[in-house]
Amino acid sequence: MSAAAQRRRPLEEQADRLPATPGVYLFKSLRGAVLYVGKAQNLKSRVRQYVSGGDGRIRIPALVERAMSVEVLVTGNVKEALLLENELIKQHRPPFNVRLRDDKQYLALRIDERETWPRVTMVRRFRKDGAQYFGPYTSSVALKSSLSKLRRLFPLRSCTEGTFKDYVRRGRPCIEYEMKRCLGPCVGLTQEPAYSEQVRGTVLFLRGKSRELVENIEREMAEAAGEERFEEAARLRDRIQAVERTIESQQIVTEASVDRDVFAIAREGGEVEVQVLHVREGRVIGARGFPFSNVRIDDDEVMSSFLGQFYGSGEGHAPPREVLTSVDFEDEGALVALWRERFEQAVTIRRAQRGSGRRLVEIAERNASLGLVTRLAARESVETALDELEERCRLSTRPHRIECYDVSNLQGTLAVASRVAFQEGEAVKKDYRRYKIREAEAGDDYGCMREVLDRRFRRIEAEPLPDLLMVDGGRGQVGVVMAALEDAGLEVEVLGISKERDDASPRLRVKRGGGLKAERIFRPGRTNPILLAPSSRGMLLLQRIRDESHRFAIEYQRDLRSKINMTSILEELPGIGPGKRRALLKTLGSLRDVRNASREELTAVSGISTRDAESIRRFFDALMAPEVAPEEVLPEGEAESEGTAGSGPTSGATADLQAPDGAEDAAVDEEE
Repeated sequence: MSAAAQRRRPLEEQADRLPATPGVYLFKSLRGAVLYVGKAQNLKSRVRQYVSGGDGRIRIPALVERAMSVEVLVTGNVKEALLLENELIKQHRPPFNVRLRDDKQYLALRIDERETWPRVTMVRRFRKDGAQYFGPYTSSVALKSSLSKLRRLFPLRSCTEGTFKDYVRRGRPCIEYEMKRCLGPCVGLTQEPAYSEQVRGTVLFLRGKSRELVENIEREMAEAAGEERFEEAARLRDRIQAVERTIESQQIVTEASVDRDVFAIAREGGEVEVQVLHVREGRVIGARGFPFSNVRIDDDEVMSSFLGQFYGSGEGHAPPREVLTSVDFEDEGALVALWRERFEQAVTIRRAQRGSGRRLVEIAERNASLGLVTRLAARESVETALDELEERCRLSTRPHRIECYDVSNLQGTLAVASRVAFQEGEAVKKDYRRYKIREAEAGDDYGCMREVLDRRFRRIEAEPLPDLLMVDGGRGQVGVVMAALEDAGLEVEVLGISKERDDASPRLRVKRGGGLKAERIFRPGRTNPILLAPSSRGMLLLQRIRDESHRFAIEYQRDLRSKINMTSILEELPGIGPGKRRALLKTLGSLRDVRNASREELTAVSGISTRDAESIRRFFDALMAPEVAPEEVLPEGEAESEGTAGSGPTSGATADLQAPDGAEDAAVDEEE
């Protein structure tokens, strides 16, 4: 008997003992790890198909080859099995399943007409609270664009209840009224009937009922003109034109005014891309691709599992009346029954094979293929970059995972540091960390870096070291990293990146962003820096990682600056101890007076030297000044030296101070 047959025999015996009822089955490895989670109407029949080879799909033998046992959980029906399957996939993350890792809910617009003065708000959850929800919107850009159009067409209030009551108390409207983006209900500048008409127009616009909306406005315009209210009639005419322009800008894809979600799959080996089109009132309002790697199940199971997870959350967006797919799959009936029960509406799932539905599926298929090709090309580019770094920097291993550290301070105070992590050239935001410096002097970059690294190396059991540890800086920073590694008894590849210096012209002006100098790469034990071509893929990858680390550090420092109060600001003053702080407050009278005091007034305080006064004044000037823009040029004679902190709220590195898309969603553990 072959080894494969010997492994299948225990599975066959277990399959024979399974009940012929609905439920969930889990294939497990020798060590008990869950390899695959599936659902079935008949557990015994389904599992026997797998282990006997009767399933017929080419990927099943690979699963059975690794599986040593199978466990089942019996449920009352297939709907319950579907719910349980989704939960177990999230919990165990089986390698043979498709797992929808992006669990964010789509954005939507909400309006509650039961309020006295209803307003449109952005939300992420659809709740059963009596309000009306419109969406989903696949990006905040699309949502904000729709909201901006809405406020020009139908100027409802946008303020919160607290702000609304504040303006009621003041008796005057805010600037939104002056900009004609609000009707001013807070101070009685509009009446409820007129405001309600605007609310009804908003609802019609969001529902896509453009013809009915235009007819209503035309009727109002005719009434205003008949009563010789010509200015109001002109405003209504302009509104009709604006609505029509907005409608023309939307892509009409079907003749029928229907709501649909369209799903299509593109595949190349184990690489899969699922594309989703959201069609509302016959118009595509959004599209999104979902990438999956190392997929070992067939397209029908991919589609079934994806749909179950996509609409799996009870508080998430509900499916529309019709769901179109590019493939058939077995569990359509179970999904339809589950959605009818959960979302209280009938839903149809079908594979579109003709007509307008087929055209939509073809659009989704083309976009899925494009997304897959683009992703594979980007992956090839990253692989080329990693190969280049391994070869040119003489690394002992390919840097699949890279961590980068950066230190930033403000005038020698508020020192912070950041860590970003990249896996195969992609940011892993759940592994980002930010550090508030506790012990080192804020102006001592080397001391701050050493403190951060010591704290990092104490956690290697929970957070293993990367393939490459990178710092923003030159020889000095690299030396600090090597010393910290030696003291901790650890080994890992190290690299530093910094701007090239011009020793012949030390007073050369240097731009903060982009810069005039080439980048230099420093490696331990190497005298001369490594110079890669500015356009090389390896250099571009290093710059992207370094810039992200710098952005993250600056973002943290800004956050601290926004939260700090005047008392804690005094504690951050460089070289000013408790005695001098008390003298400042006693002589000048208040925290505000300390902040606004001139150098002469500061030196008049007992115990405050001229040097102290200069330091205090520089600190407050930097704290209250606008932040330095990336393109700003340093004053002559203040060019940043290699590895030192800058004089403003940035560290000595070239950086893009603007957060990239999605940065606000980074999962961060604050190391304070």
